[in-house]
Amino acid sequence: MTKIESKRGIFALMVAHCAGMVDLVALPVWVGTLIAHYHFDPQQAGGLATLFLIGAAGASIFFAPRFNRIHVKFAAIFGFGLAGLAFIISGMNTSFPILAGLHFAGGIAAGTALSVTHGTMGHAVNPHRIFGIAGLAIGIFGVLFLGGTPGLIEKFGGSTMFFILAGVMLAATLACLLFFPKPTRTVDFDNYENIKNLPPLGRPVWFCMVGVALLAMTQAMTLSFYERIGLERGFTRDMVTMALVIYGIVTIFPAPLAALLQNRVSVTAIIAFGPIFQAIFSLLTTHTHNYMVFALAGPFMAFTILFVHTFAFGLLARLDPTGRAVAGTPAMLMVGAAIAPFISGTLVKFISFEAIGYACCVAVAAQVYLFSQTRKAVLSGTALPKSVIKDEPVPFA
Repeated sequence: MTKIESKRGIFALMVAHCAGMVDLVALPVWVGTLIAHYHFDPQQAGGLATLFLIGAAGASIFFAPRFNRIHVKFAAIFGFGLAGLAFIISGMNTSFPILAGLHFAGGIAAGTALSVTHGTMGHAVNPHRIFGIAGLAIGIFGVLFLGGTPGLIEKFGGSTMFFILAGVMLAATLACLLFFPKPTRTVDFDNYENIKNLPPLGRPVWFCMVGVALLAMTQAMTLSFYERIGLERGFTRDMVTMALVIYGIVTIFPAPLAALLQNRVSVTAIIAFGPIFQAIFSLLTTHTHNYMVFALAGPFMAFTILFVHTFAFGLLARLDPTGRAVAGTPAMLMVGAAIAPFISGTLVKFISFEAIGYACCVAVAAQVYLFSQTRKAVLSGTALPKSVIKDEPVPFA
């Protein structure tokens, strides 16, 4: 089987990461299309996206603790394949109840595949670097998706979005079928009982995991209505599309930059203080009527989550060398992101777009506290685990 660090292994993980994390790129187009072409109100449109993310989060919560007991390649292939099928059927329907069921089922399938993808990344020689490369891939994918999809939807109709998403999932299915890698590092367990009786994750790990969930929630609360905010502010469709293209371009840089800075900056300082920029950029996005501020604030929110999360991923891979914590990455990201579109839709429906910015500030305050607790434990040495990886030290920057 292909090794993680080989070109084919990295390619498969990059494609799988892009497909599983498609919501990070597609949410503004996704929710905007459901409102403009399917004529759902903001709460309904946000609710459909939420159902997909809840399904993904639930699958990850179920499979992450079982990562060492399942055939990860088969899980990736069938997960992405079933998600692609769910999106194809979604493109053929306009009924809200049917779309709701398909979104939930598609989320379960995609979340299963993404969970084993991230768990496999966690068993690389350098998980931080592999996740950084995957972040670069989703940045390039974001430019292509956000640059091309809105025009295709305008030309061919709202169902086009679902068929494009299906194509992304099926591409990941093929990549995983051909090249999905095996873990580079071997987990040293004597028997099944050792796997079943792994020690529970420590409090510093849980603080970091919940912090990542809130990081994703803050991002998704603003991003899911980014397109609608721009149109409501009086910007033209072409101006909003250009802002989305800028968004995609900006997402190319944070993950590789984080990979380059891995041993040059304090990991714990990045995760503890980086989220503050989310609050700043969310307030700018939801309150400004200036196009340049709007076109830059949204993309730099994406920069923040991708940069901070790359460091958080690498840290979690070292705090828990078994891979369970990083296998739960989809759960962390999507539990937070899952409730975000519905919350934002409700805030918009009953209050205003500005309310999203204030809610994000509250979420950021909680993030800073949680990540600071992990930082304190790491700096004091109490978070250091006993490595269960053969001949593998557990370094901390």
